[in-house]
Amino acid sequence: QVQLVESGGGSVQAGGSLRLSCVASGYWSNSNCMAWFRRPSGREREGVAAIDADGRSYYKDSVKDRFTVSRDNAKNTLYLQMNSLKPEDTGMYHCALAPVYCRTDFRDVGQYDYWGQGTQVTVS
Repeated sequence: QVQLVESGGGSVQAGGSLRLSCVASGYWSNSNCMAWFRRPSGREREGVAAIDADGRSYYKDSVKDRFTVSRDNAKNTLYLQMNSLKPEDTGMYHCALAPVYCRTDFRDVGQYDYWGQGTQVTVS
């Protein structure tokens, strides 16, 4: 059974940084897509970034110059380095796993079979 466990969230002031981590256990494939989604309070879930097993990455336009998605396949871990944080980045951040390479639109939630419980990020 696949489990995804996020960590690294917290409360920071605008302009600060956080690094999120997501550890996957129970299943692994060399061809998969891992992604970060967030759900701001009272709003729809939105895709933030994604990365294929070979390192090809995808970003939401509003974060591409501030966030960096990466992964360590040996550790089955996904990361999201978030710099220059803004209040609009506030939300619950979830990682997701698809057993195939990312689709062109990584925001399509239908491609992800597994989701983590989330870690809260609050920017004030």
